[in-house]
Amino acid sequence: MKYANIFSGLSILAMSVFSCSNSNGKADGYGNFEATEITVSAENNGKLLQFQVEEGNLLKKEQFVGYIDTIPLSLKKDQLMVSKDVIASKSKGVLSQISVLQAKLKTANINKTRIENLIKDHAGTQKQLDDINGEIDVIKNQITSIEIQNAPVVNELKNIDVQLQQLDDQIQKSKITNPIEGTVLTKYAEPNEVTAFGKPLYKIADLSTMELRVYVSETQLANIKIGQKVTVKIDAEKTMKSYDGTISWIASEAEFTPKIIQTKEERVALVYAVKVTVKNDDSLKIGMPAEMWLNTNE
Repeated sequence: MKYANIFSGLSILAMSVFSCSNSNGKADGYGNFEATEITVSAENNGKLLQFQVEEGNLLKKEQFVGYIDTIPLSLKKDQLMVSKDVIASKSKGVLSQISVLQAKLKTANINKTRIENLIKDHAGTQKQLDDINGEIDVIKNQITSIEIQNAPVVNELKNIDVQLQQLDDQIQKSKITNPIEGTVLTKYAEPNEVTAFGKPLYKIADLSTMELRVYVSETQLANIKIGQKVTVKIDAEKTMKSYDGTISWIASEAEFTPKIIQTKEERVALVYAVKVTVKNDDSLKIGMPAEMWLNTNE
């Protein structure tokens, strides 16, 4: 009986201490865990030849997980390369004509200088100078005419180069690379399926750190701030399990309390959303309910 009285006294003392930390015995905020989910989609059309993704897999950032069939793109690239060679051969013939004319122009300019020197020495005539100037003008006009004829060929070659760059980009995007380090939540495609640009392949999220979104009243705002340490509790088998949390975000505008969180009377009140960052020990899941308790010693 004596031990029973001692145990009863200790229980009352423990309850008194607990009630001092939170006078109403209720948490300071209620909410659910969430994480930033990223949907990885196909960036090209074609058959999914390889796809090494399973739900629950932990993938690293920039990890190669599969690829889409690139044979049609490679064949189109080969076709463009052949067309480029054909067009380039035509351009070479035009450029060779320009080279011949430029050689003639160089010779004509040398002759012009020679005639000008002869005129200074009274050994040449003005007619000779006029003739060589006329010849130079004719050669320049011929070069300009050929360059104009060659311009469409040059533009066509540039257009083919742009198409080749686009194909290289599409071939590169046919490789499926994981964007972030995280856990695969949902798998939407299977190997050998035909996929299309923008079609979801899988969903991934970094679950190493979770965010608890809770809602607090306006009167509680004075007691919280970004960077503040709090306690987060979840339901466990016999008692609640506690985690250390840090307030990472406080909404700047009020909103109505979500119906799933508060009582009917409290739903009409405006509240503020708060995010608490919690380190995950693999026990925390997306959508899991939890409570936020302010640390009274801070």
